Amino acid sequence: MKRIMIAGTHSGCGKTTVTCAILQALINRKMNVSSFKCGPDYIDPMFHSKITNIPSYNLDHRFCDKSQLNQLLCEHQTDISVIEGVMGFYDGTEPETSSCGVSLDTQTPAVIVIDCKGMSFSIGAVMQGFLDFRKNNIAGFIFNRLPESLVEQTKKLCSDAGTEYLGRMPVCAESVIESRHLGLVTTDEIDDIKTKMQSLAKLAEEHIKLDRLIGIAETAPEIKSVFTHISPLTNTPLRIAVARDNAFCFYYEENLELLRNLGCEIVFFSPLHDEKLPENICGLWIGGGYPELYAEKLSENINMLDSVKTAVNAGIPTIAECGGFMYLCRTLTDINNITYKMCGVLNGNCYPTKRLQRFGYAELTALCSNLLCDKGGKIIAHEFHYWDCTDCGNSFQAKRSRNREDLCIHSTESLYAGFPHLYLYADTEIAVRFIKKCMEYNKYEKNRQNFSS
Repeated sequence: MKRIMIAGTHSGCGKTTVTCAILQALINRKMNVSSFKCGPDYIDPMFHSKITNIPSYNLDHRFCDKSQLNQLLCEHQTDISVIEGVMGFYDGTEPETSSCGVSLDTQTPAVIVIDCKGMSFSIGAVMQGFLDFRKNNIAGFIFNRLPESLVEQTKKLCSDAGTEYLGRMPVCAESVIESRHLGLVTTDEIDDIKTKMQSLAKLAEEHIKLDRLIGIAETAPEIKSVFTHISPLTNTPLRIAVARDNAFCFYYEENLELLRNLGCEIVFFSPLHDEKLPENICGLWIGGGYPELYAEKLSENINMLDSVKTAVNAGIPTIAECGGFMYLCRTLTDINNITYKMCGVLNGNCYPTKRLQRFGYAELTALCSNLLCDKGGKIIAHEFHYWDCTDCGNSFQAKRSRNREDLCIHSTESLYAGFPHLYLYADTEIAVRFIKKCMEYNKYEKNRQNFSS
């Protein structure tokens, strides 16, 4: 199983650009390529998937243990797997949750991207620091924004440090991808995304030692993983409606895959464009995204707002995370400070702030039995949002970093709605409970329809 990690010195150093360039170059070489992203990221995997045309998966050591990480890698292996790191190589809530920790636990060679803008000989100090800081699988370095005039000097710095020069990425203005408050813009917002990726691939072929990267990937040892067989809970697929469009696009592919493995049929719909929810559904999931950018259009789709409100109030099992939670609220104020009506299932009003709100992982403890767990049950979740709400809920106690605690989540026996995002592999019993609730709802609806007829 060939695999390699492209990590970086810090956020914004260019590792996503380098990763996309390598992925597209390998695809152009007619290789079957799978991709992964360390940490709780939604946008970078979208870029991976746009290139490979298959889902990209997350490897999050805060949600998964070593065995689960290796299992996810094994289940989705191809000719070669490329793993993109998160933040700086050593950054994480704990050392083992960093990209370095994932690299060690999956025995994956790592290549570090250094942003060389404004540096010369100091590049050597950065390399030496990363090589010596603590135990690692660093196999070499790629140098982003390194001018041609410094190539030979940088090669010597690599030799002096006992590491490999694996190439560089020159500045490419036409391939720059815009950013916003949550990171890069999404792939569907870029009209010439294919052209940009091909431009990056051309630079990778010219300036990155792709053959050597493949060779390093071949040195990764075979992964020994005990596969956990997941059996369907029902022989008749349960139709779960999942919102997916430009406003709602933040999903872990593993979550959807787990639901399918447990017997669900995922039916996508668009709150932006469709008039109503899909027919014959027994569950609803509205994920995160950028509803604040599409608040006016969402509010104008009155038929869909009414369809969702009617379904949720009728007790259809519903998960609404972050942007989905905002959609269920009474109002949403957009980036221009204009307020629009949303579904009105919940009484909260969502509004923009100037900084990240409750950013990071949280351990949620249920204060009452609900859709996903019994009273006292614990869920590990993650938040990353600039918008806030006048009523974030009080069904769970959230314990965050630095021992901060607060109340959050609106929940009932049929609803989970709040800012924290779920990762079902952190506790697959959450998915099992959700599906069992969907099965109960499905049986109830069929009995109700039979009685009515």
